[in-house]
Amino acid sequence: MKKILLSLALLPMLAVTGFAQESRQDVSLSLAGLIPPHVVGNTVQQDATIGIYGALASYRYMLTPRSALEVNYQYNQDVQKYLTSFNALRVHTRMQEISGAYVYNFNFRNFNPFVEGGVGGYIFSPIIDQKTTDLNPKKSTNVGALYGAGVAYELSPAGTFAPSTVALS
Repeated sequence: MKKILLSLALLPMLAVTGFAQESRQDVSLSLAGLIPPHVVGNTVQQDATIGIYGALASYRYMLTPRSALEVNYQYNQDVQKYLTSFNALRVHTRMQEISGAYVYNFNFRNFNPFVEGGVGGYIFSPIIDQKTTDLNPKKSTNVGALYGAGVAYELSPAGTFAPSTVALS
């Protein structure tokens, strides 16, 4: 009787341990930088500061051992500078990205190369403060494509993808 009660008491802890070993989900938080280009056209020059106030949060859910779905949120700030022959304007800008992508993984020992592609929504909105000299900046919302490739390095060996089972005797 004691053995059965002990087994029933330990069963929830064993199930949580088995679920924790299944690595189907991945969450990451990264610092992000925005490096804008120098643009010249129609007698207007556009420059911007390098955006140093940025972060990227990602959530990835593995559908199979090789394919996954990913959702991202990015936040960044910079100051856009517009120079014309008669005026110089600055706009302190907030950039936000909300995107989703399909990720395909390749496995090679501890290295996991991947490619991804998807869509995203991008919001550029002005911050009215002392860095903004234009009196009437407008918010801009755009839709764009997300694509990328990279290599993830596995620090510790992961368990198999198959769900864990618990056997009691």
